[in-house]
Amino acid sequence: MSDNAEQTGGDDTLVAQRKEKLASLRASGRVFGNDFRPSALADTLQRENADCDGEALDARGEHVAVAGRVLARRVMGRLSFATLQDRSGKIQLMVMRDALGDDAYQAFKSLDIGDILGVEGTLTRTNKGELSVRADRVELLTKSLRPLPEKWHGLTDREARYRQRYVDLIMNPDVRSVFAARSALIHRLRSFFVERDFLEVETPMLQAIPGGAAARPFVTHYNALEHDFYLRVAPELYLKRLVVGGLERVFEVNRNFRNEGLSTRHNPEFTMLEFYQAYADYADLMDLIESLLGDLSQLIRDTHASARTDEAVDLGRDFERLTMTEAVARYAPGAAATDLTDQASLARLAGSLGIDGETHWDRGQWLTAVFESAVESKLEAPTFITDYPASVSPLARRRDDDPEIAERFELFVAGREIANGFSELNDAEDQAERFRAQAASKAGGDDEAMYYDADYVEALEYGLPPTAGAGIGIDRLLMLLTGQGSIRDVLLFPQLRPEK
Repeated sequence: MSDNAEQTGGDDTLVAQRKEKLASLRASGRVFGNDFRPSALADTLQRENADCDGEALDARGEHVAVAGRVLARRVMGRLSFATLQDRSGKIQLMVMRDALGDDAYQAFKSLDIGDILGVEGTLTRTNKGELSVRADRVELLTKSLRPLPEKWHGLTDREARYRQRYVDLIMNPDVRSVFAARSALIHRLRSFFVERDFLEVETPMLQAIPGGAAARPFVTHYNALEHDFYLRVAPELYLKRLVVGGLERVFEVNRNFRNEGLSTRHNPEFTMLEFYQAYADYADLMDLIESLLGDLSQLIRDTHASARTDEAVDLGRDFERLTMTEAVARYAPGAAATDLTDQASLARLAGSLGIDGETHWDRGQWLTAVFESAVESKLEAPTFITDYPASVSPLARRRDDDPEIAERFELFVAGREIANGFSELNDAEDQAERFRAQAASKAGGDDEAMYYDADYVEALEYGLPPTAGAGIGIDRLLMLLTGQGSIRDVLLFPQLRPEK
C-alpha cells in the first residue's frame, strides 16, 4: 500500500468512513486516551543519534516513547512503516507484526493519515540509514476525522491556508518556523529592555478616550458603565502617565486595534512594542533601536535560519539618517528644482505628483504628503527619517531652534515604516493647544484626528520629565527578518472577511 494510501472517495465519503471507524473503536474499548507520556522529541532523537549506526543503536537498546501525528505510512504484510510528526519534527516508526501481535498489528493497519499516536519502542536504524523507533506498543490517542490535504503547500488559494491555520501548521514546517521565530523575537526584545532597567507594564485595551496615534478606533459599549468605550489604538498616553508617576523606564508589548483597511502590510489588530525613557531624547532612542534591531536580526540569522528566505533583510548594519526635507530633495521627482522651504512651491510640487491636498494645509503638511507619496517606498536600506513637521506630530516636542519642526523620527526599511519615535512633548499648555487643534480637525470630519484628553493634560501639569518614546511594529519587523511578503504570513490568525 502506498505512503498516503486511503480509501478512495470525496472528503465527505472519507469523513463518513472515519466516523464509522471511530464508532467501532468506541464500541470496542477506550478511545481518546489521556495517560500516554512521551519521553523524547523527534528532533532530539535525530540530533543525539546522528552519528550512531544501526549496530550501535541495536546494541544499546534504548527504549523511548514518542507521540505525534501520522503524516505518512507504508503498510505491508508483516512489516510496516509510518512517519510521525511532533512539535519538533519527524521520526520514522517501524511496526512489526511479530513485535505487536496480530490484533495490535491489524489495529495499526486500520489507522489513517492524521491520527495521533503514542508509540513505545527501541531506537534502530534501517538498511537505508533512517533513524526509527521499532515499536513494541502503539496506542491511538486521537482519531482524525478529516483527511489531510495532499498538496496543501502549493495551494494557490492562500486565504484557505489563513482560515485553516491549524492545517497549515501541520502541513508546512516553514510556517511553523516563522512562528517559532516570532516567539523567540518577542522573548529576546523583552530581555533586551529588562537588561537595560526597563519595567514591563500593562495598560488598558478599553479606553474611554482613544489616543496616542492618528487612527480611527473601534467602538464598543460598556454595559455596566452605560458608556461607549474604544479599543486602544496605542498605549502611549498611559505609558507616559506612568513616567509622570516616577516609572522612568517602561515598555509594553501590546495589541492595538485600528479601524482601517486590510492589505499586505495592514491588519486591524496588530502587535507593537512601545517604550519610554526619561532623561533621553529622540537621538538616544535611534541609537537604542539600531542596537535592538541588530540584535534581533542576528538572533533570527543564528537560530531560525529555516524561517528566512532570500528576501529577508539584514538589520545588523549602520542605519542612514536623513531629515524629511533631505529625503524629499533626494528622492521626490522634481524636488531638486523646488524651494522646499516655501509652502506654495511645495503645494505645486505635490500637484505635479498627483497629490490632492487641502487649501488650509501648512508647509509641513504639504511636505509630509510629498514624502509619504513619493519617497517612503524608495527607502530600501534602513533609514531614519528625522525632523518631522510639528503640525503632523501632535505629541512630539518642538525643536528649540525651530518650533515648526518636531524632534521626531520614523524608521523605514524596504519601503515600510518599522518604528516611530520622538522626544516627548512635556509642556502641558502646548499639549492642550495641540489637542484643541486635533479636536477641531475631528469636528471638521477627520476620523483619524485625536480627541482632547483632559486627564492626560492634567497629568502633564504634575510634570513629565524630559522623556523620549518610540513604537516598533512587531509584525512588520518579523516580515522583514523572515522574508515574508504579507503581514498575514506572520499572524497566526489574520483578520479575514467572514465566510458566507
